[in-house]
Amino acid sequence: MPLMTSQGVQARMMIAGIGDPLSGQPGSLVLRIKELEEQHFAFRNSLICAFNQLLDLKDISTGVHSTRLAEWAIRVARKLNIPEEHMYQVEVAALLHDVGKIGVPDAILKKQGPLTAEERVLINRHPEYSWSILRLFPGLEDASLYALHHHENVDGTGYPAGLQASDIPVVSRIVSVIDAYDAMVSNRCYRKGLPHAEAIRRLVESTGTQFDAEVVHTFIPIAEQEAAEVFAAAGTSTSAAL
Repeated sequence: MPLMTSQGVQARMMIAGIGDPLSGQPGSLVLRIKELEEQHFAFRNSLICAFNQLLDLKDISTGVHSTRLAEWAIRVARKLNIPEEHMYQVEVAALLHDVGKIGVPDAILKKQGPLTAEERVLINRHPEYSWSILRLFPGLEDASLYALHHHENVDGTGYPAGLQASDIPVVSRIVSVIDAYDAMVSNRCYRKGLPHAEAIRRLVESTGTQFDAEVVHTFIPIAEQEAAEVFAAAGTSTSAAL
């Protein structure tokens, strides 16, 4: 006697547009499943783009900053021989690593003076906020972990977990370096961006303590190649005064 699906299961499949599972047309079923998978992927991408747009609305420099980081992260990851099938997670992690800043008050994000200890604690929670958002997306579990650890330092002094060296996911180490460079050279409401040479000097100086040496030396040629373009977009120059 053949196995029979319940009426409830058949009804749910019909509602989903799959059709009668006992119709004897497996090709149609496979095609419909593929269509549903493509729709799910497109919907997830739309949500990711929407979150990036939300970052633009929160702080106009953040969305542009994140888009630039996504491009750099993929290039660094490829040079470090990270498998191509992981590039989507790399891109999403770099693009939305700061999405948790949505949960940080503007009064802290845009404060022109030094942060108080309480304010610093709050802003340091943003990687955890990013993780709590991204982990809700099916299939973005890896990207959520990369975002969670993008402020770890290789000497263990970072946050939120105090991870060290290779315990920090390599994608998090990539985002840490390119995020720091882009933040240093970008103008903010509370300070002017640093010259390219000074930003590179600080990356190298912090190699082995804050930053991964291999990632820094892999990223520097990319930064050198694109510095003029980045500074032009920021409305300043690579040799802007400190």
